[in-house]
Amino acid sequence: MVTGTIKGLTTSQLEEIGCQIILGNTYHLALRPTSELIDELGGLHKFMNWPRALLTDSGGFQMVSLLHLADITEKGVTFQSPVDGKPMLLTPEESIQIQNRIGADIIMALDDVVRTTITGPRIEEAMYRTLRWIDRCIEAHKRPNEQNLFGIVQGGLDPVLRDICVRGLVDRNLPGYAIGGLSGGEDKDSFWRVVAQCTASLPEDKPRYVMGVGYPLDIVVCSALGADMYDCVYPTRTARFGTALIPEGVLKLKHRAMADDTRPIDPTCMCMVCKNYTRAYIHCLVTKDAMGSQLLSYHNLYYMMKLSNDLHSSIIGGQFPDLFVVLWAFDAVWYSFWHLHVYESSNDNIRLGDEDGARVPTHDLNPGLGLFIFLRYLQRVLKNSAVDIILQFPKGDVPEWVCNAMEVAGIDISSCCSPFASSQY
Repeated sequence: MVTGTIKGLTTSQLEEIGCQIILGNTYHLALRPTSELIDELGGLHKFMNWPRALLTDSGGFQMVSLLHLADITEKGVTFQSPVDGKPMLLTPEESIQIQNRIGADIIMALDDVVRTTITGPRIEEAMYRTLRWIDRCIEAHKRPNEQNLFGIVQGGLDPVLRDICVRGLVDRNLPGYAIGGLSGGEDKDSFWRVVAQCTASLPEDKPRYVMGVGYPLDIVVCSALGADMYDCVYPTRTARFGTALIPEGVLKLKHRAMADDTRPIDPTCMCMVCKNYTRAYIHCLVTKDAMGSQLLSYHNLYYMMKLSNDLHSSIIGGQFPDLFVVLWAFDAVWYSFWHLHVYESSNDNIRLGDEDGARVPTHDLNPGLGLFIFLRYLQRVLKNSAVDIILQFPKGDVPEWVCNAMEVAGIDISSCCSPFASSQY
């Protein structure tokens, strides 16, 4: 959220979906509408008519995403405003003051953020600066009884630096802790190992928040490793590109194959969109009207909320390992249909077209669309033996990095793992 709204959705719709907390971007809110105006109008909850929890980031992520506009020193970060081009100094003190005025329930300390793909002394410099800045944030925090200040663990992919940062933050006895600096291009094996190391050392009785994580499989794995919170633009951003999240993977509603499909996005989904609209209708909208991305945003957030609720319930009920095996087995079955090849014959040319009408083997499509095309053409194929369909049923093996992560988490999914599973997923 950059201007007090989730793009395309009202706060009442978010309540209807079951959202409990929204993240606001401090950097953008400070630029427009400004934290002073938000404070004057009663804080962000009242400003955007949101009665539930709010979290604001520190603005530090812009060190990475807007690095060409930023200069990082011990004093803070000097940004060139993308609004008017004027310099804007964001210090740890100023970040906290802005967040105090905005009034979120959880606020984040300003940290020195570097990409995980960077190596060398810059990683160590950023980690120690993050520890120095947390003390300045604590000192500047004027509403500790109303707002929970979280520290952020940095240290790149270096386990020694991560350990130093974790111990330094835990010594300061903060209300909660975030694991930062991930989802920046590192490989999955490095990703889960950092999460596992940090969650193992952070207090179990306080929230552990993995920043920037939003893919369903990543959330499942991180939850197994002990993480509690996540944030990501993925569900709504992918919706704006015409893509729906479904149990089988993703469904690309812009594809021409959706044009006359009268089924809902997901027949098993109970959201308002799946109850009332067809794929064909949404296909028509996503190519021409903003309403399409709004409907897909609603569905995608509903999907993620259901996944989160299922994870929570399975953990409380002691059934998390069973849930994971079921989730992966379901995905593997549909993945089999994904690897469906349709070959043209001289008697009957079947084209599985992309936007330009070129033939696309379904192994280049997403799982849900692969199955849809299979079902749509099955009857026709059975009537014409000139078309050769070869169903390739892969083993559906869980990626090696997931197997390794689950083993560390103490969850037995060996029945889903192959000794030769590839880590290149």
